[in-house]
Amino acid sequence: MPYIDFQQLTDLEQTITDQPAITWESVGRSDAGRVRNANEDAFYHSTDQGIWAVADGMGGLARGDYASGVVAEAFVHFGKSSSLAASIRDLEIRLRAAHSDCRSSFEGERVGSTVAAMLSYGQYSFFLWAGDSRVYRLRGNQLRQMTKDHTVAQQKFERGELSANKVARHPDAHVLTRAVGVHQTLHLDLDYETVEKGDRFLICSDGLYNDLARAEIQQYLESADAQMALDALIDSALEKGGSDNITAIVIDAA
Repeated sequence: MPYIDFQQLTDLEQTITDQPAITWESVGRSDAGRVRNANEDAFYHSTDQGIWAVADGMGGLARGDYASGVVAEAFVHFGKSSSLAASIRDLEIRLRAAHSDCRSSFEGERVGSTVAAMLSYGQYSFFLWAGDSRVYRLRGNQLRQMTKDHTVAQQKFERGELSANKVARHPDAHVLTRAVGVHQTLHLDLDYETVEKGDRFLICSDGLYNDLARAEIQQYLESADAQMALDALIDSALEKGGSDNITAIVIDAA
């Protein structure tokens, strides 16, 4: 789904069933890491509202902690509407307000943050993001990245200029093409998938996945207990250097 197609959401709503609601459980944790003095990450999770989000204040820019806090705050007062399209529109409006806040709060300074969020609605999970914070899904023994990084390196890969195994190590791997607060206009991407019982999701900042191989992420996510999985992921990233702030939420469709 390119950006947010509200007509497609309206059509999709006709397929939402009245099956029993999914029971969600989630745990979250954030750590400043071993190198940085401040933690410029933030997160929010609410199983009652079925909304989870991670924000990563952009390193090298002023007030990254402020930016991530504004983004996380955008989700605090969110409440699902009786309409799917209206719920997504509400999230978009809140994030655009956060975008405006970041752009206007510090004259002469760029203030920015990534955002990666998941919304549960009916039998679907919706993924909304800008930047390179990620959402993963573990289903059975298959780990899948549900979001696509908004980076220059990713763009080069999509144009055929980089092979898949060179994207992560490319100098442009962390040069963002989208983020809250940085560019004049905020463009959010949206995607969705049906949820199955036993699905486990991970939302994280790049401080986590930069230090862990994909196989390690899957290994730790396969822990029986969500808290154990979360702690193993973050503790392992810290043991490998903790060169950035590290934030993660582990979410179970129980």
